[in-house]
Amino acid sequence: MNVNELLRAYEKGDRRFPQQNLQGIDLSKVMLIAVDLAKSNLMGANLSRAFLTKSNLTGASLNWADLTYAKLNQAILAMADLTKANLSGAFLVKACLPKTKLSGSNLSHSNLRAANLQQANLCGANLFRVNLREANLQSVDFSWANLQEARLSCANLRGVNFFEANLRQALLREVDLQGANLEKLDLTGAKLSNSNLQGANLRGANLQGANLRHVDLSGANLSEANLSDANLEGANLTSTNLEGTILRNTNVNEAIFKPGPESHSAKMSEDNLSPFSLSRGNLGSFLPSFAI
Repeated sequence: MNVNELLRAYEKGDRRFPQQNLQGIDLSKVMLIAVDLAKSNLMGANLSRAFLTKSNLTGASLNWADLTYAKLNQAILAMADLTKANLSGAFLVKACLPKTKLSGSNLSHSNLRAANLQQANLCGANLFRVNLREANLQSVDFSWANLQEARLSCANLRGVNFFEANLRQALLREVDLQGANLEKLDLTGAKLSNSNLQGANLRGANLQGANLRHVDLSGANLSEANLSDANLEGANLTSTNLEGTILRNTNVNEAIFKPGPESHSAKMSEDNLSPFSLSRGNLGSFLPSFAI
């Protein structure tokens, strides 16, 4: 089926085009609302600025496809293959993408607000300034992905793999990362206020200049992490491991320090602390444990 045949059939009211071979087809700027292209071959297709709202692309092959600025809101892309596809600036609000292959894809500046990406593979993807607010990201693989300045507030991040991901200046307000493995992540300047990081592994993470106001870090491992210039005002650091943590110019006003029986939170030296912004009235039993 070529472009003209497809468009003529669409104009006549036909919306079902499953399992079609449309490899390399040029459908840029075309309007195909609520069409069924399930399991179709669209490898290398040009869908730039196409209108595919509410369309069914389940299991479709879209490897290397150009979907820049495409309208795919409420589209179904479950188990589709979008490996190395270009979705920069695409509109995917409330789209359905569970188990979708997006490794090496470009999703920079795209809008995936409230989208479902459960168990999707975004390994090595470019997600610079992507909007993932309120998205379902459960068990997503973000290994080696670029999430710099990404918006992830209120997203479901349970079971997410952030191995070697870049989260510099990412917006992560009010997210639940309880028990998450964030070891050695780059979270420089990230905004994590009011989030749950209870029991999270942040060993060796870079949180320089991060906003951690009112974050629950109780039982978290922050050993060898860099918290220079970070804001931990009102944070819960009960039983937090701060051994070897860099806390230069860190604001811990109103923070809660209550070391547990085997806590490492007191094991800090003057080099880690100075100059350390403290609110002495809220340090409890933590204060006598180290020199200022």
